[in-house]
Amino acid sequence: MHYLSQKDAAALDQDLFNEYKFSVDQLMELAGLSVAAAVAKTFPPSTHNSALIICGPGNNGGDGLVAARHMTLFGYNVSVHYPKRTPKPLYENLLHQCEQFGVHILEKLPQPNELQNNYKVLVDALFGFSFKPPVREELKPALDALIEGGLPVCSVDIPSGWDVEKGPISEKSLKPALLISLSAPKQCAKREFIDTAKHFLGGRFLPPGIITKYNLKLPEYPNQDQIVEIC
Repeated sequence: MHYLSQKDAAALDQDLFNEYKFSVDQLMELAGLSVAAAVAKTFPPSTHNSALIICGPGNNGGDGLVAARHMTLFGYNVSVHYPKRTPKPLYENLLHQCEQFGVHILEKLPQPNELQNNYKVLVDALFGFSFKPPVREELKPALDALIEGGLPVCSVDIPSGWDVEKGPISEKSLKPALLISLSAPKQCAKREFIDTAKHFLGGRFLPPGIITKYNLKLPEYPNQDQIVEIC
C-alpha cells in the first residue's frame, strides 16, 4: 500500500481537476456516497440508526453534506452540525438538498449527554488533508464533541486534528472507530497510527494515468462496490 504525503494528495486533486476535467461537485458526490456506504457497512442503520455529521468549512465538510443525504436514503435519522459555513453556491445547494431530504440542521452543538441520548454514531467531516494545526478557536467545540462524545466516530479521509503525515498529535487526539480514506490513503492512515480502527478506501474514480503517476498500489474493489476494506 502506498500512502500519500500531504503535498502529493493536493497535487493529485489538482490533476483530477486540471488534467482530467473532474469538477469539485462531481468528486464530492462520489466521495460522499463512499463515506455513506462505509458507515453503513460498519455501523448499519439496523443497529446505529441515528447519526450526527459534524461538517467543516472546506471540501471535507461538503463530503459530509453529501454523505448526510445518502445516509437518509439508507435508513438513518441524520442530523448535521455545520458551524462555519462556506458561502458558495455549491455548499448552499448541498445544505438545501439535506433539508429537502429531512436532514436536521443543528445550529447549536448538543452537550455530551445529549449526544449519547440522541445518536448512535458520529461522522467527522471537519478537516481534510489540507489541515495544518492548530485548530481554529471557533471549531474547537466541534472537535471536542467528536473526541469526548462517547460514541463511535467515522472520520472522512483524515481524523480531524491529526497531522496528515505524522498522525495523532497527542494522547488526547481523536480516536476514530472508522476511517474512510478517499482516492488513496494518506500517510496518517497507516495501521501504526489508526490502531484498531476499521479502514475503508472510497472514491472509485481514479483514472489509470493518476494511479501510474503516483505509484498507487490500491486494493481491488469488489464487484460494483464503491468501497473496499483495507485490513
